[in-house]
Amino acid sequence: MIENNVKNLLSEIPEGVSLVAAAKARTPDEVIRAIDAGIRYIGENYIQEAEEVYRAVGHRVNWHFIGHLQKNKVKKAVRIFDMIESVDSFELAEEIGKRSGQAARIISVLIEINSGREPQKFGVLPEDAEDLIYRVAALRNLRIKGLMTMGPRAGDPEDSRPYFVETKKLFDRIKALDIDGVEMTYLSMGMTNSYKIAIEEGANIIRIGTKIFGHRQPG
Repeated sequence: MIENNVKNLLSEIPEGVSLVAAAKARTPDEVIRAIDAGIRYIGENYIQEAEEVYRAVGHRVNWHFIGHLQKNKVKKAVRIFDMIESVDSFELAEEIGKRSGQAARIISVLIEINSGREPQKFGVLPEDAEDLIYRVAALRNLRIKGLMTMGPRAGDPEDSRPYFVETKKLFDRIKALDIDGVEMTYLSMGMTNSYKIAIEEGANIIRIGTKIFGHRQPG
């Protein structure tokens, strides 16, 4: 099943769109099957789960952190991940820069945008993003590479479109500012329920779990 799902997705998505397999709660075996089928980007939400899978997989793939990252987990994160998609505060970015320097690495980051202004979700509000980006851009050992947003997890996929439209407008506006140290290359939007609309609205990274691995087993 995993193998067919991956092949179908890779044949469907346009050239230039990267497919990140969202591996939350998946076993190393499941992840390896996805990689063997053609996945080149693995997304993890939790450091502990990522460490287990990383021990089995190593750097056969590009690793993206796609969950909310706590400052006390950054030291471990910079050892595993090539990109952290969920930077939403200067304090978190500062810690990533510090720990990346200690690990002699430069980490790519995306700024997470709370485009729906939902109090229960993480991310910087769109109107605060420019100020945060200017501040983060001055830090060493990390590079801003674009933006990320979530959108609703369920319901009518069309409900996601306004979130994605607003984030793409912000992406284009920041890109036009041509800020030193900022490369607005990646726009990460869309999951299993909404990735087609996200691509229509300009996403070039999509994060898909269920459509690759199937529904997680309860318990």
